Amino acid sequence: MKNEGAAKAMNNRIVIDPHVCHGKPVIRGTRVPVARVIGYLAGGMSLEDVQKDFDLTSEDVRAALDYAAELLNREQHHPLPA
Repeated sequence: MKNEGAAKAMNNRIVIDPHVCHGKPVIRGTRVPVARVIGYLAGGMSLEDVQKDFDLTSEDVRAALDYAAELLNREQHHPLPA
């Protein structure tokens, strides 16, 4: 279970504003979508390379990962019919 400090850090770093990137979650103070950060990491980029390419802190990148994990934890999963 996520600790309260990590949850607060995520909430302070991830924002959703309908006027920024069509309301998609972004790293606060940037126009960098959380989905892009996750996608680059999933594609094999290192945390350090993502930080450099988007001018983010390690806390920003970790907040994006925490945000994605939190969304997955809230989802209901059902097997597809065979």
